[in-house]
Amino acid sequence: MKYYSTNHQSDKVSLSEAVVRGLAPDRGLYMPEKIPTIPAAFFKHIGEMTLEEISYVVANTLFGEDIDSSILKKIVSETLNFNIPLKKVDDNKYSLELFHGPTLAFKDVGARFMARLLGYFNSQEGSEEVNVLVATSGDTGSAVANGFLNVPGVNVYVLYPHGKVSRIQEAQFTTLGANITAIEVDGTFDDCQALVKSAFMDAELNEAMKLTSANSINVARFLPQMFYYFHAYAQLVASGVKGNEVVVAVPSGNFGNICSALIGKRMGLPIKRFIAANNRNDVFYQYLQTGQYTPRKSVATIANAMDVGDPSNFARILDLYGNSHANILSDISGCTYTDEQIAETINATMKENGYQLDPHGAVAYRALCEHLAPGETGIFLETAHPAKFKETVENITGTEIGIPDRLSAFMKGEKRSVRMSAQFPAFKKYLLSRQEKA
Repeated sequence: MKYYSTNHQSDKVSLSEAVVRGLAPDRGLYMPEKIPTIPAAFFKHIGEMTLEEISYVVANTLFGEDIDSSILKKIVSETLNFNIPLKKVDDNKYSLELFHGPTLAFKDVGARFMARLLGYFNSQEGSEEVNVLVATSGDTGSAVANGFLNVPGVNVYVLYPHGKVSRIQEAQFTTLGANITAIEVDGTFDDCQALVKSAFMDAELNEAMKLTSANSINVARFLPQMFYYFHAYAQLVASGVKGNEVVVAVPSGNFGNICSALIGKRMGLPIKRFIAANNRNDVFYQYLQTGQYTPRKSVATIANAMDVGDPSNFARILDLYGNSHANILSDISGCTYTDEQIAETINATMKENGYQLDPHGAVAYRALCEHLAPGETGIFLETAHPAKFKETVENITGTEIGIPDRLSAFMKGEKRSVRMSAQFPAFKKYLLSRQEKA
């Protein structure tokens, strides 16, 4: 299958080219030229299938033309060697717990799949080292860093905003060393993302070193995230819940997560509609209300992974719906909440349901509480373990959260990062100096 740019100014490319390049030469994001549908028979038996079995069918439908089935099975199996349970929180509301992977965040799925796919393509080409650039507002950095740790022929540079990620999140990518370099930027996540995009567009830098991205702008990062939407639906079916009135609330920052789900729906996943749940960074919510997209500088919130003022994947959503505001509204509604409302939801849910939300899951759960219609069943995404936001959550609930062993191990490591301004010339100079030493 070929992949085209959302800006439609660059040539179509193969999957391997799309994965290695990350961003198209015209600064657009790659999209599959066709979205294949999964046969209806698959959904009749989906409740009897495992996460790995479901994910292979979806992956083979998307990537089967480009990757040998045995290789694809191996990649899927290695990516999804942990559970993603659906847990009932209230009468008609379920939490999809995406924090049971190695770094306890939903991004483990996309990052691990991409690491293995990029490693495969790079070994096939036998080419020079690949340099992965990734901007993070929290969990992306840890998932990508751990997914790519010690992968031969791959160097990873994690850019993150100084003072704007939790201490535990920071420890997960600043203590690894090896082929992982953490760059601490004096700015916001949007500044980090701008540095990554500028690097891809710089001719001198691209001549000197092979660059790609592991943010959700990369097709190999965002598309595999649809696996767990199919698995969530399967768990509903297996539990006897009718599947024709399912609503999914997604905590939304850079919009790669919900974008993968929208493509999953095009492939046949019977989700009725989606709710894009925002914190105070509500650029997409304002677009839904007005039809006008007006990006702005992000503001810091307690749901920090969603602190994005110019979400990259908005371009993909526009492209998917033919730039039609009305068509987007047919599948997606939105909502936005303040820190105070998020805290209120965390506290109330703990007291009333005994369920511990993290700040991001709280945004999505509140969306279901306020916007689920009679007869609908709601799924919300609990995207990270509450312990990753230990101080914040404990201050809200007054209940101590134990730190899982996997997280506490990171906390014992020594922080190593490179402090840098948000100006591109400084970043470019640093990358070139690293290339010279290689």
